[in-house]
Amino acid sequence: MECHYTYKMSGGKTLVTLLFKREELLYDIENYSYVEGDVMQTNAEHERHQVTDVGQDGNIDRVTRVLDLAHAECVNMLYPYTKQPVDIKEGRDNTLTEMQEYEIRMVVPGEMSKTTITLLERLIHEYMVYRVLSDWMSITKPTSKRNWQEKLDDIEEKIYTCINTRCGRIRRTQTPF
Repeated sequence: MECHYTYKMSGGKTLVTLLFKREELLYDIENYSYVEGDVMQTNAEHERHQVTDVGQDGNIDRVTRVLDLAHAECVNMLYPYTKQPVDIKEGRDNTLTEMQEYEIRMVVPGEMSKTTITLLERLIHEYMVYRVLSDWMSITKPTSKRNWQEKLDDIEEKIYTCINTRCGRIRRTQTPF
């Protein structure tokens, strides 16, 4: 499973690093797609194996690209905590690279709860898995895409709720009116 590391910084901030292991993500993706194929109401083995072969040669390239996209989407969703300045000499290309770990580094307020970080970590894992399955089902079993997209949308909403939930007392200023 994923793990996270924390480091106390000056100014009451904490650096939190979330690591998502590719192997764990692929395990869940392949399990879900196997079940999806197993419960198909068809005798056409070709259709069934298209759904279940998500982790096989050739198909894994698509999975890698969608995992990379899902990771970038998660980093962007966490923008208040993940923003980084663009390097003046930054260069990028679209070379396909299989990352063994997906890392999210966040600078969070020191009073942020460990339970919030744990919840966020689990939600992001599910988001990345559902993002791949939604994409894969749109290709191999379009009738299931809607189900996975609904799960993805629900998880995305939970991530936003998790990072936007206020903790502690809210002080309201008194007005003379």
